[in-house]
Amino acid sequence: MGQPVVHFEIIGTDPAKLRGYYGELFGWEFDTSGPVAAEVSEQGEYGFVEQRQTDGPGIPGGVGGGSGYGAHTVFYVGVPDVEAALRKAESLGGTRTMGPSRAPGTGLVVGHFTDPEGNLIGVAGPA
Repeated sequence: MGQPVVHFEIIGTDPAKLRGYYGELFGWEFDTSGPVAAEVSEQGEYGFVEQRQTDGPGIPGGVGGGSGYGAHTVFYVGVPDVEAALRKAESLGGTRTMGPSRAPGTGLVVGHFTDPEGNLIGVAGPA
């Protein structure tokens, strides 16, 4: 089996409004106390989706951003080496758009690339 999807993000210029929208729409609750890479979201504005689910397991995610962040959604694929995955994406016709970047105080590294059609994809792995 290939690498799994491990995380999703919804990013925009008004993260509190987005969290309110998705909280009301899907019943999501958020924890904004965790660290996040500055390239992903303003600190304190990124809300990790609480994983207390009643209908089975789900993919972890978050909603964040801030005034300098463009609206987008992205999913992350778990990889053993973020830099190697970004280089491979580039060698296959993709374009690196971020990273590798480390979330402060964590062992998590993330990166973004666009595929040959322009779709934004994330990769995440250990530091």
